Amino acid sequence: MIKKLFILSLCFLGLFNLKAQTIVDTIQTDITTSTTWTNDRIYLLKGNRFVKDGATLTIQPGTIIRGDKATKGTLIISRSGLIYANGTQTQPIVFTSNEPVGQRNYGDWGGVVILGSATINVPGGNGQIEGGLLGPDAEYGGSYDDDSSGVFRYVRIEYPGIAYQPNSEINGLTLGGVGRRTIIEYVQVSYSGDDSYEWFGGTVNCKYLIAYRGWDDDFDTDFGYRGRVQFALSMRDPNIADQSQSNGFESDNDGTGTANTPITAPVFSNVTIIGPKENGTPAALYRRALHLRRNTRTSIYNSVFMGYPTGLHIDGQAAQSNATNDTLQIERVYRDWE
Repeated sequence: MIKKLFILSLCFLGLFNLKAQTIVDTIQTDITTSTTWTNDRIYLLKGNRFVKDGATLTIQPGTIIRGDKATKGTLIISRSGLIYANGTQTQPIVFTSNEPVGQRNYGDWGGVVILGSATINVPGGNGQIEGGLLGPDAEYGGSYDDDSSGVFRYVRIEYPGIAYQPNSEINGLTLGGVGRRTIIEYVQVSYSGDDSYEWFGGTVNCKYLIAYRGWDDDFDTDFGYRGRVQFALSMRDPNIADQSQSNGFESDNDGTGTANTPITAPVFSNVTIIGPKENGTPAALYRRALHLRRNTRTSIYNSVFMGYPTGLHIDGQAAQSNATNDTLQIERVYRDWE
């Protein structure tokens, strides 16, 4: 498993050449009709750009999309919109910073946000996605767990996670109420200024995910997420950690640990978490390979965890009761921590 994931990692880290693009199209209005972005151009996102009103955004393999730093460029697929970003192994779709090569850094732009109509546990069944995104197109959730937001395959997201305000950042890939008919696989998030991946409710299943040198948590789940994630890898920079404390996994039922349903109960399998101690002395704000708290029922199987100051922290009576009652399960896990 580890060998396979490392080979996958090398593929995403830039061994494949992309077709040269010379024409830059600036995207500074929302996408309201079905649109195709082609791989002979570079697309520059300025501000919050929504795919909405039943529109479909199709992105050809090998296309490069850049996020503008000054306007916090972000791509948001509303729950009434669709994305078909169907890259290939040799022509991945790349979202990156618009800063000059060699000057790109954490949080240069927003990131990618996909919203859907699957169930969440927010009272009323409807939520406003975090990160300072406002209005009806930033709402997520519903009653249709088989919802599809499209295809997101062979995609690399680099230098995302810009702060809207202190402690309110956009993640590398944010999934809010995304349904299980959505296809998400072969995705790498690198150098995210917040979480690499965060799921807010929903039922979407994901495969082959890489979190590379993120700032905060690698895999964060809450608000009733119940999908399955298989084959995931994270690698950390020992010098980079978030003020909120950085973990491999962080999982809550919701922000205060209520019993609101559906309960957060994802299943992760075949995961490799390589913590900061494997590459040096970790920053003081590094905490746990797995921080499971606030009534979560996350389960993890057939996985490897190493290199964190603390391994597993089941935090709070509710999460502990879930473990005791066998609704939170950790089985066939290799761990290397103190």
